[in-house]
Order: sequence, then C-alpha cells, then structure tokens
Amino acid sequence: MILTAGSKLGPYEILAPIGAGGMGEVYRAKDTRLGRTVAVKVLNKENMQRFEREARAIAALNHPHICSLYDVGSDYLVMEYVDGTAIKGPMPVEQAVRLAIQIAGALDEAHRNGILHRDLKPGNIMVTPSGATKLLDFGLAKLATGADSETASTIEGTVMGTPAYMSPEQAQGKPLDTRSDIFSFGAVLYEIISGNRPFEGTSTALVLSAVLRDEPKPLQTLPQLERIVIRCLAKQPAQRFQKMTEVKSALEQVAAKPAEQQPSIAVLPFADMSPGKDNEWFSDGLAEEIINVLAQIPGLRVTARTSAFAFRGKEQDIRKIAETLGVRTILEGSVRRADNRIRVTAQLINADDGYHLWSQRYDREMEDVFAIQDEIAAAISKALQVKLSVDAAGPRQYKPNLPAYEAYLRARHYFGWFTPESLARSKQYAEQAIALDPGFAQPHIQIGDCLLALTIGLSVIPANEAMPKIREEARKALEIDPSLPEAQAMLGIVAAVFDYDWKESGRRFAMAMARDPVPRQVRGWYGVFYLWPIGRIQEAVEELERAYKEDPLDAVCRSTLAIGLLALRRYEDANREIRKNLELDESLPLAHYYLGVSYASQGRYEEALACAERSHSLAPWYKPSIGLLAGLLARTGQTIRAQELVTKLGDGQEYGTAFSLADFHLLCGEIDKAADWLEKAIGQRQSIALFWMMLPYWKVLKSNPRCPALMKLLNLPEWPAQ
Repeated sequence: MILTAGSKLGPYEILAPIGAGGMGEVYRAKDTRLGRTVAVKVLNKENMQRFEREARAIAALNHPHICSLYDVGSDYLVMEYVDGTAIKGPMPVEQAVRLAIQIAGALDEAHRNGILHRDLKPGNIMVTPSGATKLLDFGLAKLATGADSETASTIEGTVMGTPAYMSPEQAQGKPLDTRSDIFSFGAVLYEIISGNRPFEGTSTALVLSAVLRDEPKPLQTLPQLERIVIRCLAKQPAQRFQKMTEVKSALEQVAAKPAEQQPSIAVLPFADMSPGKDNEWFSDGLAEEIINVLAQIPGLRVTARTSAFAFRGKEQDIRKIAETLGVRTILEGSVRRADNRIRVTAQLINADDGYHLWSQRYDREMEDVFAIQDEIAAAISKALQVKLSVDAAGPRQYKPNLPAYEAYLRARHYFGWFTPESLARSKQYAEQAIALDPGFAQPHIQIGDCLLALTIGLSVIPANEAMPKIREEARKALEIDPSLPEAQAMLGIVAAVFDYDWKESGRRFAMAMARDPVPRQVRGWYGVFYLWPIGRIQEAVEELERAYKEDPLDAVCRSTLAIGLLALRRYEDANREIRKNLELDESLPLAHYYLGVSYASQGRYEEALACAERSHSLAPWYKPSIGLLAGLLARTGQTIRAQELVTKLGDGQEYGTAFSLADFHLLCGEIDKAADWLEKAIGQRQSIALFWMMLPYWKVLKSNPRCPALMKLLNLPEWPAQ
C-alpha cells in the first residue's frame, strides 16, 4: 500500500516518502503526540515474518550508532529518523577510520546480543550532519545460530550491489556467524577508503564470482589500515578477525598514531643573515619555494607555509614545534645575501631526538637559486628515503629571470600580512614580476589571489570590479601554463560566486582537483566556493579538514572550517577551532567576529555581543562585523547605539553593506527586510551571503515566501543548506 502525505497510521502522520524496496516502503512522518519526526517502515504482507524479526532485532539493541526503534504497529515499524546521507568514499584516512570505529562498535553491540546484520552495505550506513554514523535496516537480521538457507533466495531481486558486500559463505547459502558481517564490514571499509568496490562485475553472477574467487586490488592507504581490510576480506572465515571487538581495537590503534604513518616535514622560515637584515622577503621566499618543491614528492607530507612560518622569531624547542605541527622532521636554515652572492645553510633535524639527519652549505651566485632549491629537496628526499619522482617534482617547467623572481617573492611576502594595504602592495609586486618576465605564470595567480582576498575576504573591492580581473588573470596564467590547477580553480570560483554558474564551476574544479597531489589552497577553495554553496556541507568540511591538516596554524582555513562545523550544528567543535585562533593571536578581528557568529547561532546573544564588540574595535572598517554588532545590540535592548551603527552603513549601495543590513534585520527578527537586503547582496555578488545562508539563525529565511525567488537568482533549486 502506497501512502501519501497526510495519511495516518495510528498517531503518525505521513509527511513524505523516503524510499522503497522489495520488503516495503519507508516514510518520513510526524508523531502527533510528541511532535517529533520519525521514520515509518510499512512492510509488504509477504514480508511479515522479516518484519517481526527486524522489530525483535532492533528492540534488543541500544547503541548510539544504531537506529533506535520507537514503536511497533500492526504492519509497520516506527524508528528514529536519521537526517543524513549514505556513507560514501573516498574520504580522508582519518575520517574513514573514525567512522569505521563507530560502525564496528555498532556491529559489536549487535553481535553481543546474538544478532547478525547480514545486509551491511554503504546504503545501510547513514552519516549525520554532525559526522556520526547510524546503522540501519536490520530487515535481514537473524540470530547467529542455525543454517542460512534463506540467504540464497534473497539474491534474486536484490538491488545491484548488495552481492558485492556478501561474504563467500553467504553467497553460497552456507551457515553464517559473526565473521560474515566482518567480511561485509571489510568490503564497506575498502570502499570508503578508495571510493571503489572491492568486487566488481557487470552482473550479479560476475560479482558473486569475484567475491568467491578474486582478491581486491591493493589499497593506496596506510599499510596498517590495508592489513586490517585484507584480513577482514579473507575468503576463509578462520583467516579473518574472529570478533568485531578485535576489528574495532585494531582500528583504534591506527587512529592513535596517525602522524607516524608516513614521512613528514615542516620547513621553518630561513633566518635572514644579510648584513642589513633587509632581505627577510627573500629568505622567506626561498623557504616557501622549498616547501612547494617538497610538496610534489610522493609519500611526503609537508606542512604548509602559514603554519610553519608561525614560529618565526620564537625560541622554541624543535620537538615542541614538531609536536604542534604533527611532523617528524624539521628543516631550518639561514640565508646570507651580499650583492649577487648568496650563502644558504640548511639542516634537517629528527624531531624525536633533536639530532641532525643532514646538513649542507651552499655558496652560489644568485642565478643558481633554483638549483639550490632542487638540491635541498633531493637531499631531503634521500635522507627520508622517499621517492623523488622526476614527473612529480621536476624538472621545473619554467625558470623566471632573477628580477621577476625577486618581485614575485616580495609579492608573496606582503600577501601574508593580509591587510588592505599589504594586499595592494602584493598586487603591485606581482604586476612588476609580469612586466619583468611575461612568461612567468605564477604572478598572475598572485594577482587573482590578492583580488579574491580584497573582495571576498575583506569586502573592500566590489565583486563586479574584482571578478572580471580575476578571470582575466587566471586565463592569462593558463595560456602560459595550461597545467596550473590554481588557475582552473580561480575560474571555478568566478563561475560560482560571480556568474552563479554551478555547472561550469564544477567542471573547472574537477580539472583543478585532478592534479596529484591536490594543492592545499585548491582543496580549500573547492570546499568553500563549490561544495559549500550547493549545500554539500559535510563534503566541504571534509575538504577543509584535509587542507587544515596540511596547514594547522592557518587562521583563515581554521575559521572557515569552524563556520562549516557551525553549519553542521557541531557548535562545540566550531567554538574550539575559533578559540585556537585566539590562543595564537588574541588580536585577530575575524576570529572574534566568527566566534560572535557562532554564539549568535546558538542563541547565546550576550556572549556573541562581547565578541562582536571586540571584533569591531579591532577592525571598525570591516562591514560584516558592523551588521552583527548592530543586530546584537538591538537584540539585547540597546536600540539607540544599534541605530547609530546602522546609520554608518548608509543606504546599502556601498559594496558589502547589503549583507550587513540583511544580517542586522535578521537578528532583529525583521524577516521581510532581511530578505530585501539579501536580494540586494545576491545582486551585488556579496559571496559571504552564500556561506551565511547555511548558518542556523539564517535558516528562518527558508520559510519566507521570497525564498524561491532568491534561489532562482542564485540558480539553485532550493535553499542550499543541510
């Protein structure tokens, strides 16, 4: 029987269908007594025996990662409604291990109660917005005793793919025990790590043949993790783990020491030993270029510039720095420049004991600076015994002339200060580098990066002025070097937040992400500017977490990650990440602003107000903090001062003010006015609005009658949020 919205099953009102299968239909419904959303599974008459078995199976289980049973009707089950998506790979190793531990714990609980799942597959494992798993569908669950003659009959008519997760004994209709679920768990773990099934085939027969006879392709992952998967997927039950608790324990050991699994290095800023101490820009640039070369070495994890350079001028123990950055080795050095001669010293240090693994001094002409960078990278590769691939790490595609290179290094140096003045200066030096060497592609990316920061990051240049220039610079870079992933990513950003052309943005980012390894900046851009606006928040957070791991002290990356966690309602996680920024630098205005936004999302308005006050005092020119502060003042009864601040925003025509006024009216509860200003912000391409629309306190706009029209302006089918 197919139910429609408004139908009743006892006290449960059907809201919408969720899915259907051979055993029946599942609906999202409302418990009219308690006012909560539930999932109702209605079984076909021929499956009533399984229905009763599933009810008994779920009722026997009480675990945070198993979907709870609330009620039983004459022909239906009422269960916890899980708001999430089916687990899907590939995903970062840390995340895969974390989720796998949760799944293993859920299966262990079932096995301890004498219950086998027998239908473990990605479609039966949901990941909630908070990043937790829920194990679903015990429709084939059975007490772990007796022959399993029923299994063979379930193959016919099963959705294609279920056979790919069956154990060999299950596929043959033999008696099953807990080790069958362990095999299925191994197949799921293989898929979430690699993104591919371990056993493929174009028909059910071919898939089952692969399950019975073939070994899966080797996994490109941590050796310890691959050994766990291989043991789970052993053809003979006696060769597998014998209990899920053993699997869970093995995974926990992998999770306990993630940083020790591969060679890793952080390059600290090189000390400027020049007589005038006026070549810091050059010594910094040399260290950054070495980072870029090392990042291309397969098997070597390299901490990004922002995090490594956070220790400039700080007298800290090498072992403490390595522990903070999660690396096993540290490269430090110095640069002494006099006229056209340079002396570079470099030392590679083992963080475990503080001993030198390698050291060298280079006395060269300035023209040899590129050769020095490559020699240092090759020496480090040899010392760490990782493979320095010619295809991956060299030879260099282009060597700019020395004056252009020096101008580019100055541009990178000033970019790191991230103020309107320093970004303008960085842009000028990048333009100078292009004038000195028109064949040098990277300065075009640098100009685009400066413009992105000035329009999206700081809201000081209108998008209609900056975005066409960014597009032009990215295209010029691709004309010089068609392989630059940063250029493709920049075109993806412009397509997303300026053109609202999500198809083109996805195409550009697909090309940018095809590079191996994916540059950290590209990964972060992909998460923020593509996945986030189209509502794939969980995936965006995963990309940001991977970028964050490569650059754990990057305040901008950490703040963006925090807002993503906030959109997933992981409030404490979001607050913790922002506080880490403030622990590093209490004077960061954006960190105070983001913490205020987080508190406002949680309804903690007094705490939010204190953060907004601090942010505004540190950067009174930053328009988003003005809107937040004014809204919080009005919300807490300080209407006169709130209005004074709103007056400073003017008529909303200046770039950045429309979003601020939307935020202000939203906090005041004036939803229609907020919708008015949001429409203007969308028209002005104020991209911060795209990200804030995901936040909990902004979602009230979702029910506004204007919402469909706003989504049409963005070329999105619906409100882009979880």
